[in-house]
Amino acid sequence: MAKSTKFDREQVIDKATNLYWQKGFHGTSMRHLQEVIDMRPGSIYAAFGSKEGLFKETLAHYTQQGLMTLEECCNTEQTILAGLKAFVKELIIVQAEQAPSSMCMLAKTIGELTNDNSELLEEAKNSLKTIESAFQAQLEKAQQLGEIDLDKDCALMARHLQIQIAGLRTYSKAYDGQLPLAQMIDQIFDRPPF
Repeated sequence: MAKSTKFDREQVIDKATNLYWQKGFHGTSMRHLQEVIDMRPGSIYAAFGSKEGLFKETLAHYTQQGLMTLEECCNTEQTILAGLKAFVKELIIVQAEQAPSSMCMLAKTIGELTNDNSELLEEAKNSLKTIESAFQAQLEKAQQLGEIDLDKDCALMARHLQIQIAGLRTYSKAYDGQLPLAQMIDQIFDRPPF
């Protein structure tokens, strides 16, 4: 009879995501992982292959959580643009108070890793592109619904939104939350290219 898994994989990945997000890949030791996810190194290697394997799964988990939040925001607001604005406020204002880091985990990873960790670096870059593609898809929906002029380039707008989010997250960290963030987010959507 096969041995049953003695841990909740999703819960382990969730805890590891928060730890990696807080400390970064290099700042997270096997001892940190062992303490936070309550698994011995041998069990971590058996379940995930390596510290890198677990990190790769946390990047995918973080990305999936972001995509689900984006979808939820766009589905619950009256317009797609209102949903995108709600998503940005969720990331920059709401989650900043609860998240392990005010920085985006993907951006933090891209800033931290070098070509010595090229596979993980590419994974983080691809995840960021996946989120940008989801922005583009939502903007295209908004365009079809008449919320955005047909002559606007949705790919360019998605890129612009991604840059604005990264910039606001970084900038707000420098000012310890003392900025008029809601007003700054409103300005993203009140001015071109939207």
